[in-house]
Amino acid sequence: MISEGASGACWLNGAAIYQVYPLSFLDTDGDSHGDLEGVIRGLDHIASMGVDALWLSPFFPSPLADFGYDITDHKAVAPRMGSLDTFDRLLAETHRRGLRLIIDLVCGHTSDRHVWFEESRRARRGGRSDWYVWSDPAPDGTAPNNWLSVFGGPAWTWEPRRRQYYLHHFLSGQPTLNLRNGGVMEALLDIARFWLDRGVDGFRLDAVDFLMRDPALRSNPPLSSTPVEIPAKPFGMQAHVFDAAHSDVRCVLERIRSVVAPYPGRALLGEVSSQPGAGARIDRYAKPGGLDCAYTLDLPKRPFGVQTFHAALTAAGDGAATCWSFSNHDVERAASRWRPAGADPERFAALLALLFCCLPGSLCLYQGDELGLPQADLAFEDLRDPFGTAFWPEFKGRDGSRTPMPWIRGATHGGFTSAASPWLPVPAVHRDLAIDHQETRPDSTLNRWRRCMALRRRYPDLRHGALGRVDEDGSVLSFTRGDSLVAVFNLSCDRAEHVLPPGRHVPLDIPLPGPAALIDGADAEGRRVTLPPLGALLARREG
Repeated sequence: MISEGASGACWLNGAAIYQVYPLSFLDTDGDSHGDLEGVIRGLDHIASMGVDALWLSPFFPSPLADFGYDITDHKAVAPRMGSLDTFDRLLAETHRRGLRLIIDLVCGHTSDRHVWFEESRRARRGGRSDWYVWSDPAPDGTAPNNWLSVFGGPAWTWEPRRRQYYLHHFLSGQPTLNLRNGGVMEALLDIARFWLDRGVDGFRLDAVDFLMRDPALRSNPPLSSTPVEIPAKPFGMQAHVFDAAHSDVRCVLERIRSVVAPYPGRALLGEVSSQPGAGARIDRYAKPGGLDCAYTLDLPKRPFGVQTFHAALTAAGDGAATCWSFSNHDVERAASRWRPAGADPERFAALLALLFCCLPGSLCLYQGDELGLPQADLAFEDLRDPFGTAFWPEFKGRDGSRTPMPWIRGATHGGFTSAASPWLPVPAVHRDLAIDHQETRPDSTLNRWRRCMALRRRYPDLRHGALGRVDEDGSVLSFTRGDSLVAVFNLSCDRAEHVLPPGRHVPLDIPLPGPAALIDGADAEGRRVTLPPLGALLARREG
């Protein structure tokens, strides 16, 4: 049974979402790519995680230049993925398990093979000529400004038929839509209605910051401080004050909300970039009439440690507008990115799971993180991501977090596909962490994740309780949730001590391997706690 959120709030508040990257989830027709039938077969696994919803990454027709985010038809299913009938079955089976389904709504760009762009690029006048962002060249023939693509190189490509440049914040095969054009906006809203009428429970809005930009197309200034060394990706050398996060982004979100609002129980989740001020932008975008909540890639790009989480929690406030994401298809997996040198992988994965489930707001769990999958180390010849091939070897792209899910330890390619070769290889270390193998071990990373999720559901304060005082004590991070829960985490590989707030504390059973924490009974109130390396304490305060 699908229920509404607490006190009539949006169901997304406090919810746990499982992100499915369908290309890599499960291939049922042997073509080397995952498909919607594979997602249907994997629904029992998703439901077993104790989540409230699944977010399905793009499954639309696409030439796969950016693996689904370059769309040629927003109202269809890619033949390699299935059909609209398959999607309808997936939606029905998701709902039958008491889960909701949200899908990507990619409003900022299309594929350069979309019929809209094919018409727009032919002439400067008539039809859809103004549906994309076009500009005349500078007097010397160069691009109209200094904007850079996130994926490297200029954000402008020359179109000889129009004798103009078109804007693309990402690949040249992803031309930027002109959302100031009323026809474009209406077409996108019609796409939203199409999927809402089919019964989806909401949308994840891709790359929200890039929906609007300075209409005068002014050049970005350099960063105010000179970097110690030149970064591998020059995009990071500009202050993105004119090409992204324009104040009119909020207007676009309000238009989308106006379409979603008449459909009861529908939600909007947004992706905010990691550029400075992400927290303030989330607050602006998630005010009433906009998004319900948003996540940012800022946290996954920060170093693992108390200062990082203290700052993130302090910025999140009550967490109502925040969705926490430790990993996704665009960043290195947390098990590799954050694990301290010498740390036991299973213990670290368990600590991350517990920390994740104690955070205020919504959670987004990326497929494979529940298995403790590390980032796949792929050879250059195995890369598919143009972002990686452009910046190799300094940056290896996103393929390492997109490799196929391992289902069966002893099967070829981990049971992902019957094809001779999957679209990305399945590393041996991933096969050793396969679902079937972890199911048989009560203390596996998978089962610890399930127990952490169950803990979050058992104690309402972990889902909806206010975030209290957040403390930074050496390597120890502590915070309170609601009126009664105290969470303490030692984020180092050394033993640590911490003094709890006044009152009597009753430790809760938490799914960490080995001793999690020991409250020193010599203290009159039992307030001193000793935490082993990567240890934690979750306690209920009494009195």
